[in-house]
Amino acid sequence: MNIDSIRNGYVLDHIKAGRSMEIYKYLKLNELDCSVAIIKNVKSSKMGKKDIIKIDSLIDLDLTVLGYIDPGITVNVIQDGKLLEKKPLELPTKLVNVIHCKNPRCITSTEPHLEALFLLTHKADGNRSYRCAYCDTEFKR
Repeated sequence: MNIDSIRNGYVLDHIKAGRSMEIYKYLKLNELDCSVAIIKNVKSSKMGKKDIIKIDSLIDLDLTVLGYIDPGITVNVIQDGKLLEKKPLELPTKLVNVIHCKNPRCITSTEPHLEALFLLTHKADGNRSYRCAYCDTEFKR
């Protein structure tokens, strides 16, 4: 398999295997007018298997969304064909308009102009959870 290197853009590395399509959807990469390569189930000595996404354009990346989906991702910024910067991600403490409340009684259901605001309540690896800032409903993935 041959996937060209990129001149200016991003390489999203260390994505948990199988999560690349979720990232593709959340970042709306289908709307871009540049090359996007998704490489799934790449062998990794550190992770066993991982996914990689290459974006051949310096777009405005929402690092909050990436940190929510998989805080272990490394964002490599490529400029003029060289690695300019590595950005490690963290689990965000607040999510705005990333996820939406499923509670039909929540004010965000009747007032669509309100931002969907969720706050991190548990940070433990296996049990991270977010709650709606308005009605305290837990968001379940």
